[in-house]
Amino acid sequence: MVSAGHRSRSGARGQWRRALRDVRHLLAFRAATVRRRRAAGSALAAIGVVTVLAAVLPAGMRVDADLGRMLAPGLAGVAVGAAAAGGGGRELIGRDAAAVHPISPVSDHLGALVLAPLSAGWLIQAWALLGLVAALSGVRAQGIAVAWVLMATALAQAVGWTAEWLRRRGPGWALGRFVLPVVVGLLAAPVAAVVGRIVRTGGPLSLLATAAALLALAVGLVVLGARAALATSRLVPRDEGRLESRTYALRTTPRSDLAVLRRIDRGSVWRSVPLRRGTWLLALAPGSIALAGGLSWSALVLMPGLVASGCVLLFGVNLWCLDGRGLLWRETLPVPPRTVVAARTWVLAELLLGAGAVTLLLGAVRAGRPTAAELLAVVLALGVVVGQAVSAGLRWSAAHPHAVDLRSARATPAPPLVMVGYSLRLAVATTVTGVLLGGLAEAGRTDLLLVLAAALGAVSAYRISRAGRRWSDPVRRARVVSIVSAG
Repeated sequence: MVSAGHRSRSGARGQWRRALRDVRHLLAFRAATVRRRRAAGSALAAIGVVTVLAAVLPAGMRVDADLGRMLAPGLAGVAVGAAAAGGGGRELIGRDAAAVHPISPVSDHLGALVLAPLSAGWLIQAWALLGLVAALSGVRAQGIAVAWVLMATALAQAVGWTAEWLRRRGPGWALGRFVLPVVVGLLAAPVAAVVGRIVRTGGPLSLLATAAALLALAVGLVVLGARAALATSRLVPRDEGRLESRTYALRTTPRSDLAVLRRIDRGSVWRSVPLRRGTWLLALAPGSIALAGGLSWSALVLMPGLVASGCVLLFGVNLWCLDGRGLLWRETLPVPPRTVVAARTWVLAELLLGAGAVTLLLGAVRAGRPTAAELLAVVLALGVVVGQAVSAGLRWSAAHPHAVDLRSARATPAPPLVMVGYSLRLAVATTVTGVLLGGLAEAGRTDLLLVLAAALGAVSAYRISRAGRRWSDPVRRARVVSIVSAG
């Protein structure tokens, strides 16, 4: 007779085999839908080249003693940062498209793991870690760096699914999803310290054993994440259901078309689960880090760019996906197209300004008393990077629209590889702006600060105005509407 335990193990192995087969088919399906395959291939090749260079080039650099002490926090930062960003991960296939396919939660979990590297945050952390390990111990220790990144990614998925499970359990369990990343960070820090010491002083055998242990831990976390995904799939998504079934009180009608459209757009943002969660996370997380670390005003100049480039990725790079199929209805309203663009721009700008202001207020608590130049640089940086992010979002939204259902808590406004390109371009532009303004503030040149901010603001204003004129073109507008409403 076949024992129950044997049947259970056979069923589990069959489930994993089916999940792996489904992921392979879904990846092939996603690859077949790529519009610009040559550009996608070039982007993946560039990511691979940069990864190899990050792991090899710093090996010949002379290392300062302080850099060695940064290794343990750097290793812990990868795990904690990845865990905080997790929430079930990205969808390998959209929710509506997946409704007709028997895709298991395990397949969904594995697909999210595969898509995890297609994130600018993940790539930047991984490149920094590879470069740091190469500078400290050379190429010989890169096996541990790779194993740690894989383990941190699996940990992030497990934490993300567990947090979603707690969220769906009801209000009584809500506190757990906030405590969970903190607990993970506290547990990861001492482990990272031990691994960092082995990287710096360990021999070949200890390096190999540590890498093997981290890989084994990663496999265990993948299995744990799959179990959490299965448990989560049995519960109803409360946040989405509550927002979609809630009754909103009728308010007085605004006096102008612009005010009406602004109210509609604000409702579209704050009644979308991923946008609401992402906005609060990006407003509070960088500010909390700045508050805990006691960053100076010269470092706070870089914070608005970080927040603005992150928030605009929530929906600003595909602005018209806020309406979805409702964009067809929006186009029937007797409102000039320029007014529609003005309302959408207004809402995006106020969202970015609000999130950046929250971050700066938190960071200012322990930053000390600023000089006039430092305070001016921070304020100008917030305004300039918001203009850059808004103008970039308007351009990309019209040039590369995508049909996306933002009701799903795991939805993203564009395909993963496209999002990587957007985030890297935004990060470079906003970081360079922050560095320039910070350098002028250090020199005390308030006059040059004003000139530079005015020049950059004028460029952004021109691009926003041009985007409004282009939206008035009925042919271009019809193309965007047909693509976005097809979802």
